[in-house]
Amino acid sequence: MLRIAVPNKGSLSGPASAMLHEAGYRQRKESKELVLVDSDNDVEFFYLRPRDIAIYVSSGRLDIGITGRDLLLDSGADAEEILQLGFARSTFRYAAEPGTAESVKDLGGMTVATSYEGVVEKHLADNGIDASVVHLDGAVETAIQLGVAQVIADVVETGTSLRNAGLAVFGEPIMESEAVVIRRTGVDGEDPKVAQFLRRLQGVLVARRYVMMDYDIRVEQVERAVALTPGLESPTVSPLHHEGWVAVRAMVPSRDAQRIMDELYELGARAILTTGIHAARL
Repeated sequence: MLRIAVPNKGSLSGPASAMLHEAGYRQRKESKELVLVDSDNDVEFFYLRPRDIAIYVSSGRLDIGITGRDLLLDSGADAEEILQLGFARSTFRYAAEPGTAESVKDLGGMTVATSYEGVVEKHLADNGIDASVVHLDGAVETAIQLGVAQVIADVVETGTSLRNAGLAVFGEPIMESEAVVIRRTGVDGEDPKVAQFLRRLQGVLVARRYVMMDYDIRVEQVERAVALTPGLESPTVSPLHHEGWVAVRAMVPSRDAQRIMDELYELGARAILTTGIHAARL
């Protein structure tokens, strides 16, 4: 039975469970459930603190897990990411009072406050910077005001909280994070159960990014229409009962669907329809 770690709370929890549900797996109905056995799919889910997942996976007690890239790197665990999941994206940046520093090269001899000391220490070391790192569990913006540090390193979304604290980001991002599937580093061979699990999640990712588009078009316009809707390999083109017309079906990126429909209409296409994709295998 495949043993999988899933975040039990925080910004990773809901989207992870939703993706697993879309992939055909049972998910817990109450937050108090710590273990769930999906016997139909031969999988056992363990709901754990997101920060602990990399540790459990690296120990070999669990086969794979879903966590954030930031938490994986910060843990220092002997685990690696094997699939990016596209949600819970975040950017890590340095911030300080204006004029304090312009890049990581200016941080020598300073103190940096952060909740992700593993990530920051590695970034400083990679850049050859000798600086102190102070761990705080949250609200790192106040560290500068209280004199604990001259610089902070934290997740930056809109930057509003930093501006409210009189701080500004500087330098290049420390890292870009998102939800990822991880496994223990150095696992030999490909486990068929893990491969199947990854295919299911990849199918969800495809289904979320694409829609199926159908339309009718005159034969003489097929090549121009197909150029707009090439599909993943090639579109399906079928003759219609009405002579001189064909029906075309192809997957198109959902974000481009409205623009493509407009351009197809200008070419003379009619009966242009889009439908959602609930599952996929490529």
